[in-house]
Amino acid sequence: MSASPLFRVAVLVLEGAKPLDVGIPAQVFTTRASMPYEVRVCGAAPGPVAGGDGLSYYVAHGIEALEWADIVFVPGYRHPDRDDPPQVVVDALIAAHNRGARLAAISTGAFALAATGLLDGKRATTHWHYTQALAAKRPLVQVDANVLFVDEGSVLTSAGAASGIDLCLHILRGDLGVSASNHAARRLVAAPYRSGGQAQYVPRSVPESLGERFAATREWALHRLGEPLTLEVLARHAAVSPRTFSRRFVEDTGYTPMQWVMRARVDVARELLERSQRSIEQIAADVGLGTGANLRLHFQRILDTTPSEYRRTFTQGQ
Repeated sequence: MSASPLFRVAVLVLEGAKPLDVGIPAQVFTTRASMPYEVRVCGAAPGPVAGGDGLSYYVAHGIEALEWADIVFVPGYRHPDRDDPPQVVVDALIAAHNRGARLAAISTGAFALAATGLLDGKRATTHWHYTQALAAKRPLVQVDANVLFVDEGSVLTSAGAASGIDLCLHILRGDLGVSASNHAARRLVAAPYRSGGQAQYVPRSVPESLGERFAATREWALHRLGEPLTLEVLARHAAVSPRTFSRRFVEDTGYTPMQWVMRARVDVARELLERSQRSIEQIAADVGLGTGANLRLHFQRILDTTPSEYRRTFTQGQ
């Protein structure tokens, strides 16, 4: 690990902190040679912090770690609808944000961010069990109960613990690119990418065999992105009608089948731009987008950049 990491990450442990929520960012961004992050776990003060679910913590750093951090994670904690964080914590979060740090909440950590006023007028989410409580307690926050995470630029929120992994991988993708995010996902044995717009839970019972069938179709499609993939082709592979496939696919992923295919193609193009010297025209053909002009069009629409600019961003210093 170099002496000067590219990104400094503070994980803020509050009273009643949920163990999974604390562990997720600490592990995803763990200090290692292959990751340009340095992680510090902190509390309102150094020393013991009473946790939730039968666990407690001993943190080496106090609230001053927020002055050091580029990214501050606030894990979920018990009774967020009842107890606000100490004022020293609220003030430190505001100060960190004001100097340019990103603030990211996992699950009920969104209540701590909401207490700062930084979510007022913005979309946010939290664990589905607490979305109504967050909306009632902080009516200026636009609470969305039906998503895994929300990225508002400098403030990010996520739903229950597992969606914290999705949020961390989303941040990694933005910081280091698709290749690094996919590597981290493999290390965690996690899905490389789930849309932030995906529902927190499927609102009805789903037969397991059909769920497996849809997952198999997505995996099948990922190995054939260079081929023509239409709704009818995908539905035929899943052995259901196009109407059923389309409806269930949106429930499962947050995207229509064709939106998902397009984003998968753009993601593979991103990784090829990061890791290969293929031309833009070659990459466009490889991922099923046909021409460089078509690849540029979808890069601009989805990522608000060009393939050439993206390549420069993620190959600097290599």
